[in-house]
Amino acid sequence: MTATLNRLLIAYFCAILYVPFTTTAQVTKPANESYEQPKTNNPTDANRSNEINKGTARNGTYDKIAQPQREFLPYKYIREADVFWQKRVWRVIDTRQKMNHTFTYSKQPFIAVLLDIIQKHPDASIFIDDEFTMPTTYAEVSKQIGGADSVKVVNPDTGEEIWKVVTNDFDWASVKRFRLKEDWIFDQSDSRMVVRILGIAPIREVYDKNGEYRGDQAMFWLYYPSFRQYLIKYETFNPFNDSNRLTWDDLLEMRMFSSYIMKESNVQDRRIQDYKNGRDALLESEAIKRKMLDFYENLWSY
Repeated sequence: MTATLNRLLIAYFCAILYVPFTTTAQVTKPANESYEQPKTNNPTDANRSNEINKGTARNGTYDKIAQPQREFLPYKYIREADVFWQKRVWRVIDTRQKMNHTFTYSKQPFIAVLLDIIQKHPDASIFIDDEFTMPTTYAEVSKQIGGADSVKVVNPDTGEEIWKVVTNDFDWASVKRFRLKEDWIFDQSDSRMVVRILGIAPIREVYDKNGEYRGDQAMFWLYYPSFRQYLIKYETFNPFNDSNRLTWDDLLEMRMFSSYIMKESNVQDRRIQDYKNGRDALLESEAIKRKMLDFYENLWSY
C-alpha cells in the first residue's frame, strides 16, 4: 500500500513539473514569423490575398479588404405630396479652413478623386452649369485645366532655337474652394428636415501669363447622386485613427465640413456678394442659416 502511494505521489509531482515546460513550448513563436496571412483551407481567402498582393508588396500589416467592398446607402424616396417646405441654397467650402484640410490631403486631394472618377467612369455625370442642362466630358475638362504653351528651346544638335509645344500639368493646389448646391426639405411623412446635395463644383483660381489673378472659375458641376457609388470607394484622411477612415460619401453625408452660404433661391437670382460685402456678407449668410433652422424649430410646440 505504501509503495503504491509513493508511486502516485512521484507521478503527480512529475506531471506538475512537466506542464509549464510544455506550455512554454507551445506559445513560443517560430523563428520565421512574418506578417503574411496564415495559410487556410478556404480558397476564397487565398485568392483574395493573391489579388491584393499581386505585383507589389503589401503596404501594411494586414489586408484591407473591407474598403473596396463598401456600398453606399441609397436615399429614402420622397413623394412630392410629402414635401411640406423646401429651400435651395448654394454653399462654399473653403479648403483653407482647419476643418476642411481633409480636402487638400497631399496624397489624394478631393479634386484628384473627382478627376479620377470622371476619367474612369463615363457614367458619372458632369455639366458646365449648375442647372445640369449642358453636359461636358473629361476630355473637355482636361483641355481647360491643363492647356499647352509654346516655348523656345535650344536644339542640342544644331544649337538653334526652336519652338516647342509643352503641356502644363494641373496644379491641384489652385482649387481652394468647392461650391455645393443643395435642397433643404421638410418631409412631413417622417416629420424631419432632410438635406440633399445635388451638385458640387471645384473652384479654381485663374491667373494670366503675367501671374496676375484674374478671378475664380467653376471647372465643372458634378451631379452628386451619380457620384455617390464611386465616392464610397475613396477614403479620406483621419488624423486620429488610420485604421478607421471615412469615405468621401460618409464625410459629405455626415456633413463633416465647414461652409458658408453664398446664395439662396430668390426672385432676383442674385448672390449675397451682389448686395453685401465683407463682414456683412458673412452675417447675411448666418442669417439665412438661422432662418431655416428657426422654421424647423417653430414647427414644434413644447
